[in-house]
Amino acid sequence: MLTLTQVENMIKSQLPDAEVIVSDLTGGGDHLEAVVISSAFVGQSSVKQHQMVYGALKAEMNSGAIHALALKTYTPEAWVEAGQTV
Repeated sequence: MLTLTQVENMIKSQLPDAEVIVSDLTGGGDHLEAVVISSAFVGQSSVKQHQMVYGALKAEMNSGAIHALALKTYTPEAWVEAGQTV
């Protein structure tokens, strides 16, 4: 089973400037939620942003180590506009 820190580090390996918040939705370790804030998302569609994150976790998703991933992506500016802080 992957730890939340491992998932965070995998995302950061593809998006080094990212702020990543990973949560376990069910306690089983394979249904996760990730909030990812990165300047790499600037000018990218939501679909492209999600593809960038899924790309970092492709092997784990294909193997079933991550069964489901609820994903929210933000540019730093959108994160601030949403009234959030990291």
